[in-house]
Amino acid sequence: MRFRVAGTLIAVLLAAGGASLAHAATQKSSSSPPQKVVRVPQGFIGVNVDPFVFGSNVTIDLSQQFNLMVSSGVESVRAVFNWGAAQPYKTAADVPSDQQDRFTTVGGVPTDFSTTDEVVGDAARRHLTVLPIVLYSPAWDSRENRHGFDPPQRTGPYASYLTALIGRYGPHGSYWSSHPGVPKVPIRMWQVWNEPNLQRYWTQPFAKTYVPLLKAAHDAIKRADRGAKVVLGALTNFAWKSIGQIYAIKGARNLFDVASVNGFTKQVSGVITFLHLMRRAMNRFNDGRKPLMATEVSWPSAQGKSRDRFDFDTTEAGQARNIAAVMPMLAVQRAQLRLMAFYIYTWVGSEAKRSEAFQYAGLLRYTNGSVTAKPALAAFRRQALALELCQEKSSVATKCSKTAR
Repeated sequence: MRFRVAGTLIAVLLAAGGASLAHAATQKSSSSPPQKVVRVPQGFIGVNVDPFVFGSNVTIDLSQQFNLMVSSGVESVRAVFNWGAAQPYKTAADVPSDQQDRFTTVGGVPTDFSTTDEVVGDAARRHLTVLPIVLYSPAWDSRENRHGFDPPQRTGPYASYLTALIGRYGPHGSYWSSHPGVPKVPIRMWQVWNEPNLQRYWTQPFAKTYVPLLKAAHDAIKRADRGAKVVLGALTNFAWKSIGQIYAIKGARNLFDVASVNGFTKQVSGVITFLHLMRRAMNRFNDGRKPLMATEVSWPSAQGKSRDRFDFDTTEAGQARNIAAVMPMLAVQRAQLRLMAFYIYTWVGSEAKRSEAFQYAGLLRYTNGSVTAKPALAAFRRQALALELCQEKSSVATKCSKTAR
């Protein structure tokens, strides 16, 4: 079964329920001086990689795709670490006899690390950092969500899976000792779910049930790796309102180190406005020093192709233009927004005929068993290399082979 990171979203109507903030942010953006090329810190430029790109049943050459990411200026990848797929059985006794060699028992739960090993290893060989979205409940620990994916029934098993992941991929992880030929690039950031303020990913209203999971995850992460960062599940649509529901719960502000948003807007400048609205909301709740991530930035090239319709859908040429325009904007606004990173959604889209709109969001397309580039890839590469002051990238994400003159 294929999963995708982005949920079914409505267009972000920036003027509704926050007109004065939207106006102020837009005015500030529109009155700014012309965009200039600025160098961004390592890890600022990322892409999402959807689960269908990796795994045992996939025909895509993941190693080849990671090489292309590096040459295109990608510095970080955001990927789903599918809890339900990694721990489908509650106990070792539940594992069918013909599947037992796939699992390692961790904390009493049989765990399959094969898919996450592939992602982490391929990324580390190229010095790419990884932001995992730890997502999707196994059937044995889920509560029904009639509108989408089932959230966890309890907080403990999810926290235990995070502990297992850090034990595998953290600074002292078993993956590094068992793979001595792979450069050690430990994972130091963990995202707790995705879009919990959408019915697709969480029962609503979300905050009173999501925050206990966030607390359990926070405590488990900090116990396993004190220096690791807890990334709040990305908020979308009226994210600046949803963050207020989290802050309304006593102690919630102390449970995450980085806030994140998935902001989809028709106009390119709307992405900047969205981020300013989120930043202003955080300032209003006295949490202004905390960094922010834009974890999904996207314009699906779905116009006339998909059964879905969003006002931010565009053509392939429009997608390329928008990506070329937004990347320098994000770089220029980085310090003011305290923006830690952005991730384009997505690297490869599975563009079967009449697919959901976000399947057309890739910089590349997967059709008829092969991957081909779209105009958006060249636009992304041009802007990424400019922001990294490279003419060409090395074989690893942290170096240029030719620097810009």
